[in-house]
Amino acid sequence: MTSPDGALVLFSGGQDSATCLAWALDRFAHVETIGFDYGQRHRIELDCRAQLRAEMTRIVPAFAGRLGDDHTLSLGALGEVSETALTRDTAIAMEAGGLPNTFVPGRNLVFLTFAAALAYRRGLRHIVGGMCETDFSGYPDCRDDTIKALQVALNLGMDRRFVLHTPLMWIDKAETWRLARNLGGEVLVDLIVRESHTCYLGERGALHAWGHGCATCPACALRAAGYARFRAEDA
Repeated sequence: MTSPDGALVLFSGGQDSATCLAWALDRFAHVETIGFDYGQRHRIELDCRAQLRAEMTRIVPAFAGRLGDDHTLSLGALGEVSETALTRDTAIAMEAGGLPNTFVPGRNLVFLTFAAALAYRRGLRHIVGGMCETDFSGYPDCRDDTIKALQVALNLGMDRRFVLHTPLMWIDKAETWRLARNLGGEVLVDLIVRESHTCYLGERGALHAWGHGCATCPACALRAAGYARFRAEDA
């Protein structure tokens, strides 16, 4: 039986997915997580997941008892067919078609399809992802239209009524930080700063005000700028 209160969160170990996990824990009685190893340069993000999961339920009492199993799937074939800056040791740059070479074609389509297959087996109806059309690099598989179309296809193809949730779709990075604070206070913001990983180059390095990272790649720049706006609004 599919539980209307069960959710599966696409949980990479980054800022966005950590915020989505908190969002799901605030709303659903039972929440499981799934991560994907596709040969990404920043695979270190997967190593952050266990600490984030453990600490999140400890520091936000309302989340305790709601967090279920974690799942990690190997999708090496995705990395093998992707000539991108996220799966190869190459400089980040814009491509002739107008997209950055950090775009991994089909990544979110594959992620959500495998997530739905797991949700089918686990009896989970709700699938939560951190896709965003506000602060993003133009990736077509992050667009709201793409997610809605995929929801229709998954429901038809698996004969289920999955609901794909994208709580960050229409908010920017400053608002994502604010959402985290609304869900778990400054203690949750601090946890995401310290323990999550978003840097495309996989560099932990020094702990900046906004978190670990190289401070120069597009992911770090976006995260840092959003954090600065978030704090400026408190001033």
